[in-house]
Amino acid sequence: MPSPYRALFAVPGTKGFSAAGLLGRMPLSMMGIGVVTMISQLTGRYGLAGALSATIALAAAAIGPQISRLVDQHGQRKVLRPATLVALASAAGLLLAAHFGWPDWLLFVCAAGIGSVPSLGAMIRARWAALYRGTPQLHTAYSFESVVDEVCFIFGPIISIGLSTAWFPEAGPLLAACFLAAGVFWLTAQRSTEPEPHPREKHGGGTALRARGLQVLVATFVATGTIFGSVDVVTVAFADERGHKAAASLVLALYAAGSCTAGVVFGLLHFKGAPGRRWLLGICAMAVSMIPLLLVGNLPFLAVALFVAGLSIAPTMITTMSLIEQHVPRAQLTEGMTWVSTGLAVGVALGSSVAGWVIDAAGARAGYGVPAVSGAVAVTVGFLGYRRLSRPAPRRGGTVEQHSEREERHVA
Repeated sequence: MPSPYRALFAVPGTKGFSAAGLLGRMPLSMMGIGVVTMISQLTGRYGLAGALSATIALAAAAIGPQISRLVDQHGQRKVLRPATLVALASAAGLLLAAHFGWPDWLLFVCAAGIGSVPSLGAMIRARWAALYRGTPQLHTAYSFESVVDEVCFIFGPIISIGLSTAWFPEAGPLLAACFLAAGVFWLTAQRSTEPEPHPREKHGGGTALRARGLQVLVATFVATGTIFGSVDVVTVAFADERGHKAAASLVLALYAAGSCTAGVVFGLLHFKGAPGRRWLLGICAMAVSMIPLLLVGNLPFLAVALFVAGLSIAPTMITTMSLIEQHVPRAQLTEGMTWVSTGLAVGVALGSSVAGWVIDAAGARAGYGVPAVSGAVAVTVGFLGYRRLSRPAPRRGGTVEQHSEREERHVA
């Protein structure tokens, strides 16, 4: 591990909460794709599979920010454990309903309950921010967490799809639920690095979404999430049509591997200038990288195209976290980060649903038109909202860019 990353863990407790975050975030990449694989194997209905995956994502979009707001006010331990128990009970209900062929409406009820899963990525990033706020190390910490996200997306689909196809259909989502339980309860047992809560009276009780810059980020990431959700579903169907369904996990792992590689390198760099420009460039790169998917004819070509497409993901997400700190009050940081995840979740819901319908109607190859169109929408929204992002809210504090600018002025 390069020295800037090694230096992050000099503070006691950082290794523990980071490891717990890795374990607890595995379901992020395992549950949705696991449900798609499970339902498609049990019923052969990709439309239903995509709709259930979308329901999980949409429920998380609705419930996640509320959970994170409560975390900001009352602390991680008091909120995360009850929320996780609800998600685990719902996951158990979904697996039983799918296994015994119970009515579709019950599948959707259970899928909605899984949406109470906490945003572990926001919880871990909030701990890093509490330790390194206002220092260049925070950029490295956010980069490291983006790499962890991509490690989850590299191995999560492989494990989930592999178990569900080689063992039994419910195996992938079942293991995802086990990872969630272990990660959350391990994380909340670590009290020394838990950020201090901010009771409602300290920041007026308003939602972080009032910040105009955050509104732009969330809106753009709805379109970005549509890319992710549709690529997952279409790739599984594309591999299935060619008789190699299990290979979908490897192809999707390469998508995440491209992002992971870019994230490692990005964390070693130190940038000057407005982060908004880097963010907009990343959005454009993601959109352009979807175009080659329209031309894919075999799995090797698809794997290469997705690896290249992944190179723009982590840098864009890392820059997004810096922008959130510029536009969201410190007492609402966890909620602000979760709203971006909410935008992604809404997009995943749209992408997986629309992609499932397109696949059922026209085949998997046509499904790659969904992420291509979504990329164009993301670029359009990003350009329309760029002026809001280029004007950070006053007295927010705590960003790497602002710290660097203060240092430069002091030296001058």
